[in-house]
Amino acid sequence: MGLRNISAWSIRNPIVPCIIFVGLLLAGIVSFMRMDVNDQPDIDFPAVIVSVTQPGAAPTEIVTQITEKVESSVRSISGVDWIESTANEGNSQTIVFFAIGTDVNVAVSEVKNAVDQIRGDLPDGILEPQVTKIDSAGGGPIGFFAVSADDMTMEQLSWFVDDAVSRRLLSVQGMAKVNRGGGVDREIRVVVDPARMQSLGVTAGQVNTALRQVNVDASGGQAEIAGARQSVRVLGNAADARALADTRIGLGNGRVIKLSDIAHVYDGYSEQTSIAKLNGRQVVTFGIQRAKGASDVTVYDGALEQIAQIEQENPGVRITPLFTTVDYTKGQYASSIEAMVEGAILAVIVVFFFLRDWRATIIAAVAIPLSAIPTFWFMDLMGFTLNTFSLLALSLVAGVLVDDAIVEIENIVRHMRMGKSAYQAAIDAADEIGLAVVATTFSIVSVFLPVGLMPGVSG
Repeated sequence: MGLRNISAWSIRNPIVPCIIFVGLLLAGIVSFMRMDVNDQPDIDFPAVIVSVTQPGAAPTEIVTQITEKVESSVRSISGVDWIESTANEGNSQTIVFFAIGTDVNVAVSEVKNAVDQIRGDLPDGILEPQVTKIDSAGGGPIGFFAVSADDMTMEQLSWFVDDAVSRRLLSVQGMAKVNRGGGVDREIRVVVDPARMQSLGVTAGQVNTALRQVNVDASGGQAEIAGARQSVRVLGNAADARALADTRIGLGNGRVIKLSDIAHVYDGYSEQTSIAKLNGRQVVTFGIQRAKGASDVTVYDGALEQIAQIEQENPGVRITPLFTTVDYTKGQYASSIEAMVEGAILAVIVVFFFLRDWRATIIAAVAIPLSAIPTFWFMDLMGFTLNTFSLLALSLVAGVLVDDAIVEIENIVRHMRMGKSAYQAAIDAADEIGLAVVATTFSIVSVFLPVGLMPGVSG
């Protein structure tokens, strides 16, 4: 069957096309109702971060002993676009950017292998190099909140955010991270007394060794008991600050002292390094970030529901929204849908203005939205979301649809004014311009397809 005969066959045999279209219409409606709404689509940029830490090293030493060697090792990897490095006191960070289209997981593996090969050339005092990929899919925090309470200290409020708030919010489907700002962190502090250490003949190295030995949580291999194999773990963590204070330190010659004899051990909090204030009052803030593939709107609304429950369960706690990008996303989504509706209305007005035929106008008014709805099913199958780019593309395609519909309807009306019946006019009009409409569509595809396949990041 030729392209010119497809429309004619559909007119002569309307049942099969109608059934197929109804199925596509229902699938489009269901897909539209469940599709995620985001501001931007998830895009993976192939970039890998190599972080090497050497406590106490100066930036000049970091550059010559670590950064330059790491750059030299990764420069020969296939697909590397450019390299950026930053050397700070005690840390070297190198970002390796790969060409668009490179598999980021393969890139991470190759960078890790390259760093492992020069591991012996790096200084002995470094920590284990960290090789990770840049995950830009989440797009950063989607909302910030401030937590305050009249009956809680800053330490208690910080623990409340870390324990109660974070755990509840991480249970929201699609939630990736909950990052706290301000407040303090819990810390077991050991404050040694130099005078007492000197009088007892204890060195800082002996204290450090004792603390390392008592804080052990590692695998101990396997043991065979009564013919059965069982895993063995070495657990030596102190239960609390008092138990840690009772740690025994051997001094040689049978002399043993307790850690509490030379130090004050207590369960406290670290020094506050960041302060957050709301209306002149110190508070604790936190930000939420969605996971890759999740919806900005769905995750944020789910977080608001959990926050409302937390406030209800803790009457003295107030959680105040500070900023969110979801409001902008919702506004963009609403304006895009409104633009599509307005475009369809204007198209119907144009059809009536030029044809002055109510029947043709009603057909155009019904056909335009019904033709666009099945598109959501194909978008859902391909993993698209309702974002700025997909809705913009849908608006442009709707313009092409309107253009083809106007040409088709105008030609049918022209044949009807020649005295033909509606049935015969539809067949003759479709035969005349069916191939032209298809050719126009393929011309548009041939123009925009190379643009979509251009290398690099568009815009």
